[in-house]
Formats: sequence, C-alpha cells, structure tokens
Amino acid sequence: MVSTVLKDDGLSETFAALANPTRRAILDRLADGEANVNELAEPFAMTLPAISRHLKVLERAGLVSRGQRAQFRPCLLNAEPLEEVASWTEQYRHIWDDRFDRMADYIEQIQTEEREER
Repeated sequence: MVSTVLKDDGLSETFAALANPTRRAILDRLADGEANVNELAEPFAMTLPAISRHLKVLERAGLVSRGQRAQFRPCLLNAEPLEEVASWTEQYRHIWDDRFDRMADYIEQIQTEEREER
C-alpha cells in the first residue's frame, strides 16, 4: 500500500489542484481552447495575481501548460493528469455498479409491491 501512495504522488497533486472551484472553472474554460490570463480572469472577481497563483497550482499539477507566441503566453489544458484520475477512480466502478444494481432491484421490488396492493 505504501508503494501505491508514493507512486501516486502526481495523483495527489492533481486532486489538490482540482479541490478548488476556481481552478476547476479555469479548466472548464480551457477545455474550450487556449486562453490568456486576462481571458481566464474575466468571469472572476479577483485580481490577476490571484488568477496567476491558481494557474501556478494547475501548472505544478501538470493540468495546464503555457505556450509561447511572441509576447503572448496562452494557457492550454493538458488532460493527461485527468486521465490518471479517471484510471484511478475506475478501479472503484464495480462498487458503484453493485450499489446501483441493488438500488434498481429495490425500486423494482417497491413498484411490484405497489402494483400488487392495487
């Protein structure tokens, strides 16, 4: 188990970056295409330095990279760490599938009982 924790250190950083709603909103925006810091800051009531701090967290987690075009440095989404999150959570899918199956069985049982009462 310890080796898994050490191996997944990047995963911890990704989850930490995703824990903040502002950073998730920035990623949502970047999913539509590249944007500069001013464009990313537009919908938020915060300063450009505050947005830049959020971007630094996203960059450290590998979720965002910055391009270089003349004096412009557009931000780009890097989905690879999100794929790692999806892969990690996939190992728990069977638990949710089992719970949904049990819930569906229970709903069907209740509906059958209601029909029989009529």
